[in-house]
Amino acid sequence: MSRYTGPSWKISRRLNYSISGTGKELAKRAYAPGQHGKNAAKLKEYGIQKQEKQRVRFTYGMSEKQFRKVFDEASRMNGVTGTNFMKLLERRLDNIVYRLGFAATRAQARQLVNHGHILVDGKKVDIASYRLSAGQTISLSAKAKDFAIVKAALEAVVSRPEYVSYDETTFTGTLVRIPERDEFLTDINDLLIVEYYNR
Repeated sequence: MSRYTGPSWKISRRLNYSISGTGKELAKRAYAPGQHGKNAAKLKEYGIQKQEKQRVRFTYGMSEKQFRKVFDEASRMNGVTGTNFMKLLERRLDNIVYRLGFAATRAQARQLVNHGHILVDGKKVDIASYRLSAGQTISLSAKAKDFAIVKAALEAVVSRPEYVSYDETTFTGTLVRIPERDEFLTDINDLLIVEYYNR
């Protein structure tokens, strides 16, 4: 299954979760799309687990194959599988580009990465799923510094997570440390995702 490229607001309404993080999708119509959206059937245990998995998958903009691959990697690591899984996802390059404020959305951040406008430790990296390690720096290409969308995104930044730092004079960000689980997507219950894949 390829990565979803359809309307994101429709998905947010179906999952009853803002995958953009802004909440705008649910502000006007906080019910599922379609003729019977307001009277959608109550989910059973499996449905709740799948819904939680889909919320995270669409938030990070991944295909099911990519998502499962990261989960399998997390399950082989020491520690709590759900926590390891979420931390691996949060360290994706496109996500950190978004967290630094270079892009207004993760989809926009992925496009910047794919088009070669992001440098990691001074070298071009065009793979959105590239996993960053603590201490690595992320910067914009000379061309990207003049992009209107990048300037608009940086101006709109209100705050950044504590696990990243940003130098506005050099347009350079750093993943200071590996994020803690309680610092991002706190409304997601990763245990439900573990139960879904381990059923």
